[in-house]
Amino acid sequence: MATEHSSFGALIRLLQYARGYRRRIVLASVCSMLNTFFDVLPEVLIGIAIDVVVNREDSFLSVLGVVTPQSQILVLAAVTLVVWGFESLFQYLYLLLWRNLAQDLQADMRQDAYEQVQRQDMGYFESRSSGSLTAVLNDDVNQLERFLDTGANDILQVFMTVFFVSAVFFIVSPSIALVAIMPIPVIVWGAFFFMKRQSPLYARVREEVAGLANRLAANIGGIATIKAFTAEPREAQRLAAASAAYVQANRDAIRLSSAFVPMIRMAILIGFVATFILGGLRALEGTLNVGLYGMLVFLTQRLLWPLTRLAQTVDLYERAMASTRRILGLIETDVRVADTGGVTLQGAEAASLSFRDVSFRYTGTEAGLDKVSIDVPRGHTVALVGQTGSGKSTLIKLLLRFYPAGQGQILIDGHPIESVSLDSLRDAIGLVSQDVFLFEGSVRDNIAYADPDASIERVRDAAMAAEAHGFIDALPAGYDTLVGERGVKLSGGQRQRLSLARAILKSPPVLILDEATSAVDNETEAAIQRSLARISATRTVVVVAHRLSTVVNADSIVVLDEGRVVEQGTHDELVALGGQYARQWGVQTGAAREQTN
Repeated sequence: MATEHSSFGALIRLLQYARGYRRRIVLASVCSMLNTFFDVLPEVLIGIAIDVVVNREDSFLSVLGVVTPQSQILVLAAVTLVVWGFESLFQYLYLLLWRNLAQDLQADMRQDAYEQVQRQDMGYFESRSSGSLTAVLNDDVNQLERFLDTGANDILQVFMTVFFVSAVFFIVSPSIALVAIMPIPVIVWGAFFFMKRQSPLYARVREEVAGLANRLAANIGGIATIKAFTAEPREAQRLAAASAAYVQANRDAIRLSSAFVPMIRMAILIGFVATFILGGLRALEGTLNVGLYGMLVFLTQRLLWPLTRLAQTVDLYERAMASTRRILGLIETDVRVADTGGVTLQGAEAASLSFRDVSFRYTGTEAGLDKVSIDVPRGHTVALVGQTGSGKSTLIKLLLRFYPAGQGQILIDGHPIESVSLDSLRDAIGLVSQDVFLFEGSVRDNIAYADPDASIERVRDAAMAAEAHGFIDALPAGYDTLVGERGVKLSGGQRQRLSLARAILKSPPVLILDEATSAVDNETEAAIQRSLARISATRTVVVVAHRLSTVVNADSIVVLDEGRVVEQGTHDELVALGGQYARQWGVQTGAAREQTN
């Protein structure tokens, strides 16, 4: 019985996935079979031609009413033209159908796999490398495409050739047919023997290519760090090791697959020689027509030699099924944060937030939250402060449903966030994170990411609100300046201001600033704070900050420590309390005074 790890199991899963393509698969298969039928006929016509030359007026065609040898040759020529014409037509059709099917199916699989990846929670990405995901979405999908381009047709044509030629053999001489097909069970057994042993080898190949892709992606993304630490030789050695592991995995697979063709050739030789001798002896005895003998010799080649393609086809098939398991495994991955909510939030300027006894733990660690309760009234600004790892960003990720909920409840405008559709929930929240990600494109494209059709006036207004217009206007092409991959052409402060402008243009009811001014200078920070004061007048704002000077005007400040709320109040109240917040404030303001002296 095939398991989900077997090649047959992977093929069944692929056919189930491709059920919407069944009509096209059937049509392509019919064209492949008709091409095979017309491809076999020339050998039959050669046998008839030999019969005409040897027996002349007593040939097979004379029985059909074509008497003279000259007219028989002309008839054969005409039939040959028709046969080759149909063979060429159906070859064109099956190439067209299979290749277009391969293109469409691989595009759908890549899209479905990518969209499934997009639906995953952030924990999913923390346990997988971007390189391995890219390898599945790109290399594995392309591997499957290569099989559908040629391999599927090859398998069909091999089996149809065996069927058609065996039928002719049994009609002409059942005893010779048995001798001719004698090697076929050996060849088929060999194919399955090699398939069984190649499957784990190609699974290892796919794993190694994923590791290689991950190493390449990591090194290219971290090229500045590699250069700064003069680690080029070490990283080159690591890449060489990953590449060598991939090469070795391929060599192991190639070593096994290369043994298949010689085995098939020896089996073919036995069948061919047996047919050649037995048929020749009967032709000499007069019990077998010379033309039929010639036809059988040629058909033996037609019957057995195509089976040599089984080696390449099995090799391609095993590679494709290893890739299929990885692609479908990605498509079938369970989504832990399900979009089951039916509530759509109204387009208010501000929304209330409430965290009620929220507890959460990251998988495999003790880090997280422990019964956190916070209320954020509509239109208020609340700051979350605390040491690194205290749970500030975790609250934000849970609010956005980047992770599945733990215990407790989070409400937005009185609705549990699980009851709100993910689109509506995330549309209502604008996030400016410390780790800014800009897409390759222009400054305008990145600011207008939430609304690609936004006018240049709206883009400019958002940039002004984020104190970004000045540096944008000084760029070579202004708002049309390309920022490079991940915004590499801009400074950290510039990227952060673009991120803020992007959130401002979105105009969400809830604005979250997760260390949004950490990479800007004091003057720019002061300007951004003035902009935020205007923006927060009509919106609910949650500020995550280490620099306490940025949150002194917040309506409420929540101090977190090891996932718990330890203090809560206004700046003045917390300073007067003399607790953890007051100590942090003293350290920061004292450091500031020392720097000015």
